[in-house]
Amino acid sequence: MTISLNGQWQLTCVQRAALQDLHIDLPGDVHSALFAAGEIPDPYWATNEKKVQWVGECDWIVSRQFDLTEAQLACNAMDLVMDHLDTVAEIRLNGHTVADFNNMFMRHKVDVLSCLQVGSNRIEIVLHRADLAAKKRADKLPFPVPWAEGNNQIPHMNTLRKTQCHAGWDWGICLSVLGVYGDIELQPIEHVRISHISTKQKWLEQECELSVTLNYEVVSDKGLATAAVTFDDQTFQLTLDRDATKACVLFRIVEPRRWWPAGYGKQRLYDLKIEADGSKIDKKIGLRKLELITEDDELGQSMVFKVNDVDISARGANWIPMDAMPARMTDERYRSLLEDAVAANMNMLRVWGGGMYEKDIFYELCDELGILVWQDLMFACALYPSTPDFVAEVRQEVEYQVRRLKDHASLALWCGDNEVIGAISWYPESRQNREKYLVNYDRLNRALAEVVEQEDPSRRFWASSPCNGELDFGDAWHDDKRGDMHFWDVWHSGKDLEAYQSVTPRFCSEFGFQSWPSLPTVKTFAPEQDWNITSPSFECHQKNSRGNSIITEMFTRYFRFPNGFVNMLYLSQVQQAMAIKTAVEYWRAHKPTNRGILYWQLNDCWPVSSWSSLEYSGRWKQLHYHVRRFFDQQMATFIRDEQGVKLHLINDGRDSAELKGEVVWQSWAGEILYREPISEFLNPDSTKVTWEWLNEDLEGHETEGFFHVHLRNGEKLIENTYFPAKPKECELEDPDLRFEVAELHGEIFVMLSSSKPAFYVHLEFEGEGRFEDSSFTLVPEHQRQVKYIGSASVDELVQGLRVYHLKQSY
Repeated sequence: MTISLNGQWQLTCVQRAALQDLHIDLPGDVHSALFAAGEIPDPYWATNEKKVQWVGECDWIVSRQFDLTEAQLACNAMDLVMDHLDTVAEIRLNGHTVADFNNMFMRHKVDVLSCLQVGSNRIEIVLHRADLAAKKRADKLPFPVPWAEGNNQIPHMNTLRKTQCHAGWDWGICLSVLGVYGDIELQPIEHVRISHISTKQKWLEQECELSVTLNYEVVSDKGLATAAVTFDDQTFQLTLDRDATKACVLFRIVEPRRWWPAGYGKQRLYDLKIEADGSKIDKKIGLRKLELITEDDELGQSMVFKVNDVDISARGANWIPMDAMPARMTDERYRSLLEDAVAANMNMLRVWGGGMYEKDIFYELCDELGILVWQDLMFACALYPSTPDFVAEVRQEVEYQVRRLKDHASLALWCGDNEVIGAISWYPESRQNREKYLVNYDRLNRALAEVVEQEDPSRRFWASSPCNGELDFGDAWHDDKRGDMHFWDVWHSGKDLEAYQSVTPRFCSEFGFQSWPSLPTVKTFAPEQDWNITSPSFECHQKNSRGNSIITEMFTRYFRFPNGFVNMLYLSQVQQAMAIKTAVEYWRAHKPTNRGILYWQLNDCWPVSSWSSLEYSGRWKQLHYHVRRFFDQQMATFIRDEQGVKLHLINDGRDSAELKGEVVWQSWAGEILYREPISEFLNPDSTKVTWEWLNEDLEGHETEGFFHVHLRNGEKLIENTYFPAKPKECELEDPDLRFEVAELHGEIFVMLSSSKPAFYVHLEFEGEGRFEDSSFTLVPEHQRQVKYIGSASVDELVQGLRVYHLKQSY
């Protein structure tokens, strides 16, 4: 039976004699332990980041005592197993060094039976500082390998297999954390050590054959090891051959219940249970076909995921590590974030290559919720060594991770890195000797591909993101004809929002626009005297050097300048939502040319100004409410082209849809200047232009009003608003917006009404929870009851609720 070493350990600082008798809970990290003990201030508050840098510049020892009985030691091997050991560490048992590890992305396993004893035992983990280890590796390289300078604040982290953004990023705090973030266990072995379980699906018309392979290592030549494998109420009993390393069983499932991405069907999961030589392994298996189709066409080359023979329109975002302090990465927070992604109609997340291979709970929840996973391998925005030692280390890492994750139904793609092809042209050394660094890149990338293709031939290996295809090292930032695109011309290059409509990517895996956090989140990191975007506290929580300037300058292009700090926060979120909405709606209207949209980014790892749609606290930004609407299976959008304003209807569903309602042209005072009924039948997976207003009829009247579409698909409301002119050019009127909070049938609602149109009406509550909808257009003809989703009372909601609209922001 497995012996857990999780729990309270002793924490000691090697360099500071005063820090000798502290406690740390493992799994956990040193910074969290020090903060809990009052030895450091909150790293996320004000400018405290710089006050805690010394923690990562020390070595730390975590230790504990544990007892073993004679019966527990009556085995042929005893494996010490650790997950997410960060990063350079020496393991000591009863005074003996049993292992040295230096890769955070491995499950470390070592037989320690010979060092254990009946009674009391002592284990020590010496956590060495990462910055010195990284520099030592860099000094040994045969030629300089540029690191992610500008993102990382600690040099040479590209030489170390550690989460790259621990050294800072343009949205991330620099905390060089140390610790063990997964379980620490002793696993007794009698006869065989199970290394991993692998499954493979073979589809035969309406049947699926599932092969299950047990990979094992014999540790004793005495006695017989047996295994029981159960799937779909079928059980096979096996005797494991001492002269073999694997055993395989085959299950045939007639008319399988298929697994589908969210929005396309149900997420059926089967239980797979293995009991082998005292070990128990449980997995959830989703039966589905999955392909990535890249075929030449008249525009270039397609890029579409096909699940169960159905083309999928991938809708989602990029995922970064949940917290800069790993002790705070709880299962409950994983569930909350992923459920919020699905609540916003997402069906894909990209696990970004500068973070970490996520914990098992992440992929289990993606299986359960129907979220496809684009999985980067952990390389980002730097160049990396290709020395034999580094390549060998990475091969072992990727082999382990692919074996760990490949049985998840949600996993859709293995991608070699984030922007490393592009990084070859970023640094002086590689710009001056491109061929040398391109060969260096290819040596490492080819090794990654070989391991993935060997361990998981069922999925595609995609060399890099962005990438135009295999062995194509072209400019995927500006080529929208093939591959996946990162489109940053609006944020980084300063173009207008309309630039999003100058490209139609086949698959856009990164694009984004920043906003500032909401006032409730600002209160968690800035004292009131620092409620100013250029204050020290606020600037410490803006890691993009030009971020505040870009947000502010873009205000001047589209909006009248906001009045006061609170409205600056509000308007930044309006602007962010408008930016991403402009891109997504245009690209979705050009389906099937575009089949994938993943914006940057879903979440934050600390309270910060960033591109996220969910704040660190989990609070929905205005963007996330818009995401819920523009990522819905059925969506309506106005797009202006050289002929006029056209209403596009989109249906991503597998079923047809019937939309009924109307389009109106309305003045700022609320007068209906024109209305036309809409009744359309949409085929599955289709787009349709259903209405048009010619430019010749609109020119000269752009500032007089707005278009609004109000449709129903059964009970579902589909709405959208279009300004022919920039908001700053429009003479918005005071909408006389009124609201009250009431309880109806055991649920709490905010009742909103106005005598004139109100735009970007946003509900912000100081407490926890969210609203069913927010940041919408409110017109007198369609008043709103918005449900509150959370645990607050009516009185608490009344006290903590603030309602914004665009007119009051200036």
